[in-house]
Amino acid sequence: MHLSWIDIVIILVYIIGIIIYGIKKGKSGTSEEYFLGGKSMTWPVIGLSMFAANISSNSLVAIPGAAYNNGISVFNYEWMASVVLFIFCVFILPFYIKSGIYTIPQYFEKRFDVRSRYYFSFITLVGNIFIDTAGTLYAGYKTISFVIGGNVNPYLIVGALGIFAASYTTFGGLSSVMQTEVINTIILLFSAIVLAVIVFIKGGDWTHIVQTAEQKGDHFMHLILPNSNTSMPWLGLVLGVPMLGFYFWCNNQFIVQRALSAKNIDEGRKGEMFDDFLKLHVLFLLVFPGIIALKLLPDLKNSSEVFPRFIFEYLPIGLIGLTVAGFLAAMSSAVSATLNSASTLVTMDFIQKAYPNMSSKNAVKSGQIATIIFMFIAVLWAPQIDKASSLMDYMQTVLSLISPPIVAVFVAGIFSKRATPQAAFVSLMTGFVLGITVLVLYTYKVPFIVSLPFLFQAPILFVICFAIVFFVSRFTTPRDEAELKDIVWSKEILNADTKELQGKPWYQNYRTIGWIILFLTGVIVWIYR
Repeated sequence: MHLSWIDIVIILVYIIGIIIYGIKKGKSGTSEEYFLGGKSMTWPVIGLSMFAANISSNSLVAIPGAAYNNGISVFNYEWMASVVLFIFCVFILPFYIKSGIYTIPQYFEKRFDVRSRYYFSFITLVGNIFIDTAGTLYAGYKTISFVIGGNVNPYLIVGALGIFAASYTTFGGLSSVMQTEVINTIILLFSAIVLAVIVFIKGGDWTHIVQTAEQKGDHFMHLILPNSNTSMPWLGLVLGVPMLGFYFWCNNQFIVQRALSAKNIDEGRKGEMFDDFLKLHVLFLLVFPGIIALKLLPDLKNSSEVFPRFIFEYLPIGLIGLTVAGFLAAMSSAVSATLNSASTLVTMDFIQKAYPNMSSKNAVKSGQIATIIFMFIAVLWAPQIDKASSLMDYMQTVLSLISPPIVAVFVAGIFSKRATPQAAFVSLMTGFVLGITVLVLYTYKVPFIVSLPFLFQAPILFVICFAIVFFVSRFTTPRDEAELKDIVWSKEILNADTKELQGKPWYQNYRTIGWIILFLTGVIVWIYR
């Protein structure tokens, strides 16, 4: 496999152009501009930015590969987002925006105390650097090394990818990240659509494709699988996937930060719904091509080769360069998003807490320094992921262990005034110890732990941590109700929201849009149940 000079020129033009564009669109005059884009973002920018941050290079590699190995059940993570995002828009986003927070851990301090804020911020930093950033860089390394061929120094490739993504992020902050993500998403969608159309045409008769898939297993074309399936048991789909989705879409800083940049709540909600609509297309752009690969590429030893092989075997010169640029766009969007998120967390949750009188200019400088440091850490760690059985296994296993305590405490805190600060901290610490214990047992391949799917492990940890919150709350003192005004959900908030929506046309009503997307989601799930 090789790139023609035309493809190389296209890729170089993209790289240089996106760096210049990102720096030009950056805002770093104040901390609000650097970390939240000046709170001026509109729904198209928010939606495209969230999609680009979510569908990163690891998704381009992992989703077709997972479909190749296990069938279309990998799409369960995507359609479940429709349900979670609707809940987020109705119940949670108003609290975030009205409270004026920069980070999600800040909400934990407002609801509980500073201990919970520090813990949540620390765990989020670990996830951003070692799961999101490192995982994305690793996916980029695997694809590029596959294209180049031979033994390639992983640190050389990962380092180059990290420097590329950090170049404009460091100088321009969230504004640079989101504005470049709009361009990146357009490139990504165009290249993905072109590639998917060609793959569908090459695949030929769909009935024959389905028969080929079902020869691999009768579950390959079904979303709802029996509990005996280790990758996506139906009980894990009902209990585990929504919980992981709740953490990713409602508590993950690098995703929620885009909604926090909205100029008002309505723009944030419509941006979330736009991203939700775009995610439904992943079934056609990434999942089905992975199924078609069973016919076109029947003897692959490594499923991560599906995406790069399609590029080089079915695309003409010129489109190869554009699609590789789309891949780099997805990678840079995700890495820049997580780096900016991590720098926001360390600046607002640690440095500014230690130096409360720090100027806005110094806050920006600390964020820029943090971005560079975290980039180096992620670059050093990314090649170590090669020791895991797969990228998807690495990411989902770690996420299933660190997210349940956070989701349990957050849900208890936002919907119950009785949950106390002491109970929240005890639950978080217990969940952390349990998560580390399970990870150690999994590393040493203890039979019970290894045989228990991570989609079962996550809800079990959630239930334990959720029960601890209310058990400890019975013996500890809650916050004064006056302090909890506007940070704990109540029916009055929902009624006020309903009143504001009255008289709006359907296309400006996020609830109507949300119900339409949920209906489309239900149709897809019913067809492939």
